[in-house]
Amino acid sequence: MRKEATERRAVVLGQEDPRVLGLRRAITRLHRELAGYRARLADRQIAEEELAAVETMAREGVPEVARLRGSLLLIAGAIGSVSALSEALTEVRKAVELFGAPPG
Repeated sequence: MRKEATERRAVVLGQEDPRVLGLRRAITRLHRELAGYRARLADRQIAEEELAAVETMAREGVPEVARLRGSLLLIAGAIGSVSALSEALTEVRKAVELFGAPPG
């Protein structure tokens, strides 16, 4: 119910949730940096697909927290410990954390 109220409020006021805007910004940055990373990355396709999925979720409103966290794990696992992408990945992680923990 809380999720629906948040989405309705964003639509009524004509403004987007700042968490969603931050997530979209972080995803765009990581996607851009991943595209510029030319070294071989075994799971690049997985990372790109999950980035696209998160981007779609963020465009559609407030994303489902459990799905968002699952995508973050897949992205982090696919990118691994590539230091060139670590700052952008950290930005995505911080943006995801703003949505809180999934309902338990």
